[in-house]
Amino acid sequence: MSDAIVSAKVAAPEPLTAYQRKLFVFLSVATFFEGYDFMALSQLLPELRQSMRLDETEMGGMVTTINFGTMLAFALVGLADRWGRKRLLTLTIVGYTLATFFTGFAPNLVVFTSLQLLARMFLIAEWATSMVYAAEEFPAARRGMVIGVIQAFSSLGAVLCAGVVPIILRTEYGWRNVYFVGIVPLLILMFARRGLKESSRFEAEVAARKERRSFFHIWSTPYRSRVLLLALVWGLTYVCTNNATTFWKQFVVTERGLSDGQAGLAISLAAVVSMPLVFASGKLLDVIGRKRGAVVIFLTGALGVLGAYGARGFGPLTFALVFAIFGAGAFLPVLNAFTAELFPTSLRAEAFAWGNNVLGRIPYVLSPFMIGWSAARIGWGPAVQVTTIGPVLALLVILVAFPETNAKELDESSSLGH
Repeated sequence: MSDAIVSAKVAAPEPLTAYQRKLFVFLSVATFFEGYDFMALSQLLPELRQSMRLDETEMGGMVTTINFGTMLAFALVGLADRWGRKRLLTLTIVGYTLATFFTGFAPNLVVFTSLQLLARMFLIAEWATSMVYAAEEFPAARRGMVIGVIQAFSSLGAVLCAGVVPIILRTEYGWRNVYFVGIVPLLILMFARRGLKESSRFEAEVAARKERRSFFHIWSTPYRSRVLLLALVWGLTYVCTNNATTFWKQFVVTERGLSDGQAGLAISLAAVVSMPLVFASGKLLDVIGRKRGAVVIFLTGALGVLGAYGARGFGPLTFALVFAIFGAGAFLPVLNAFTAELFPTSLRAEAFAWGNNVLGRIPYVLSPFMIGWSAARIGWGPAVQVTTIGPVLALLVILVAFPETNAKELDESSSLGH
């Protein structure tokens, strides 16, 4: 047998076990509803405004308050390093299910906003816990692919939501059915989780742990600077990706003359075409590495946003939107991988909580106000195009400050640079 064949066999990734395949499906389906929930709110804003008789100020305040739930998820995510991944994942799925279901009965703006804030809090905590689970339970050579596919199911949820909401709105209970329908698969997941095991890495870490820690423990460790760098990268990227997808329909209708139907068709086409690219992004990270993959994804996404807010005509706008949506979905596997791989098991969930849910989400929550203020003066196109500097700066931080973690075991990757 030749040396080349032997080397190929040694380098081949180990196959997933039956339990890993089951966990893969479970986490993918659970994450699917993150995309569904986020798309549902943006799709329902016109109906909610009419049903609850909201003015522009009330509607903006509602969205901002609901988005604040992504920051409150910090309190839950941090518990994963104390209670365990399995226990917290169960709590967040149950919490999201109940909050979503009761949203359909909301009689007024205050109740609707409060329930959706809770749903968003549980949902983001579930997403972060899923990423930690995936990083700890799958082999290093396949970790990027697994995290990428799980995250891509969020994009798939958004696509499905965009397709079914117009149909659901024509039913008897209108927008309320969007929230009733959204919990059915999660009820199934609540039963499917019975075969779920606790992360073996977490169990080993707990066995060696000698004392309880506060939520602020990570700031007394050598990893505090790394948390700040990750928060900076998350925040810079969110400023672009969050606003690019939120305001595109408003831009093309008011500044490019597309009808509501044309804008909806463009979003649907672009989302469907971008899906294979988003699903392939995780595999790309395993093949060419985290940092090279980040170059491809961040620059492609930034160029897509520039085109999506600068092109003219249905075809060019839709073509550019494909890559803008790709960037908005594919950057997540990159940062999910880095956030999971750059910290030890005892700090991994805390790093997610501080880096993403607290510090990284501040620009996510506040930037829409700045975009709206700027758009009133210079237009939606230039206002959003300026945000593309965010992913470019984030990429520079990744290339300069982050070590390459591809195909390394978590114990090795978390110690790089320390």
